[in-house]
Amino acid sequence: MIKPASLSLLKQTLPDVPKAALVEICLKLARYKKENKELLSYLLFDAENEAAYIRLVKDEISLQFADINRSQLYFVRKSIRKILRMTQKHIRYSGKTATEVELLLFFLSELSASGIDFRSVNSLNNMYRNQLQKAKKILATMHEDLQFDFSEEVSRLSKIISQSGK
Repeated sequence: MIKPASLSLLKQTLPDVPKAALVEICLKLARYKKENKELLSYLLFDAENEAAYIRLVKDEISLQFADINRSQLYFVRKSIRKILRMTQKHIRYSGKTATEVELLLFFLSELSASGIDFRSVNSLNNMYRNQLQKAKKILATMHEDLQFDFSEEVSRLSKIISQSGK
């Protein structure tokens, strides 16, 4: 099995590659995998304006919550997991903690506002709790001003889950 080169070796080699060859490499990466294309799009077009990127992702999350097939619990769970995967993918693209907390909290608030009784479904309840814990943990590492900005939303979302009595 062929093993890929280490990240440090790639870092050392990339500065020596001519600009035209780098463009060709980027285009080839984008051609082979959708995630590579999405990441390249983020880096080229959205990284400069993080607020607009967050707004786009929030709009996408809202649209996906509106399109959830509620006919069976199976479809609801599957759709919510899909929305969470998409949210986490966009968080990875950004790599910024403030974006991560904001998108996680938005996901949780959309879930709680969706009308889906996630508290009675063990897997969804656990998902909600885990994502809330993740957001709290990240928030604790952030600057005090940012913590204050998000603390009200975190406490509101914490109250929602504590109302379930579990």
